[in-house]
Amino acid sequence: MGDMEVTIKEGEARAEIEIWSYVLGYVKIAVVKCAVELGYLTPMPLSELATALRCEPSRLHRIMRFMVHYRIFKQEHINHHTVGFSLTLLSPLLIKGGEKSMAAFILLVSSRTWLAPWHSLSVRVLETGNNISPFEVANGKDLWSYAEANPDFSELFNNAMGCDARLTVQATIEGCPEVFDGVESLIDVGGGNGTALSLLVKAFPWIQGINFDLPHVVAVAAKSDSIENVGGDMFMSIPNADAAFLMWVLHDWDDEECIKILKKCREAIPEDKGKVIIVEAVLEEDKEGDELGAVGLMLDMAMMAITNKGKERTLKEWSYVLQQSGFTRFNVKPIRAVKSVIEAYP
Repeated sequence: MGDMEVTIKEGEARAEIEIWSYVLGYVKIAVVKCAVELGYLTPMPLSELATALRCEPSRLHRIMRFMVHYRIFKQEHINHHTVGFSLTLLSPLLIKGGEKSMAAFILLVSSRTWLAPWHSLSVRVLETGNNISPFEVANGKDLWSYAEANPDFSELFNNAMGCDARLTVQATIEGCPEVFDGVESLIDVGGGNGTALSLLVKAFPWIQGINFDLPHVVAVAAKSDSIENVGGDMFMSIPNADAAFLMWVLHDWDDEECIKILKKCREAIPEDKGKVIIVEAVLEEDKEGDELGAVGLMLDMAMMAITNKGKERTLKEWSYVLQQSGFTRFNVKPIRAVKSVIEAYP
């Protein structure tokens, strides 16, 4: 057998192994959801964990063995007969209520409501003449109408956005605090339950904040002396402030809708010193093997499944919507997150 033939055989063998990661791709999210629901992501011996959960030790061992393999826990031998588990860098991201927890996001994306649309992704690709999302096909309403009609889902969604906000805003504060220099009033457009704005105001106490979202969303947002909750429609008008802040908002909409939102933001800020601060993914299509890039591409698929017209954008696509909205210049600042910070000026 020649070298070329050996190489082909080895490649085929790797491909056969890799395909199983697609066949069983759902297992990771299912097991992690199970761990989050169990609620005992704490370091302790297996026997104590099983007692605390009142569950069958052998089944729990299999769950924990899986999570050890994927570095969510680290296995430790306490003595000859006892196995224990310690936390890894991934563990805090899955602990409910933790400062860096993504548990709420896990519960959202593993919910029946969120998973059902993925069965219709091919239909979305093949459809012509309309923009009905797979989410709407599966659940009878688009994402925003469904959330308004289903308070439990709305809470699940807003909690997920809130836990992402905690991580992303912290990365923004640490990575480019200068973005908020001179900003005395800041409106968070699509601010949800106010988590992002609360963190920004805490970090930059000279800022007076406006949390702006749909009326049913801000109705349950936390109240604060330094933050005013305002209900409204960002396609109609946006309250005035020195700067507008949009985090994970524009990717929900197509270019035409983005331009409408950005024009309203431009009207809301001063012509001379105002700016719009956008925190979104910036896709880099030519970078292969880049982990952040891979997450961006997966987010783009999520936009196709969940929203009617949303998408993640490349730098060229961001440049287009900003220029069409009347912004004369912008810059992009990477942070330690999936998203980047885009500053746009009138």
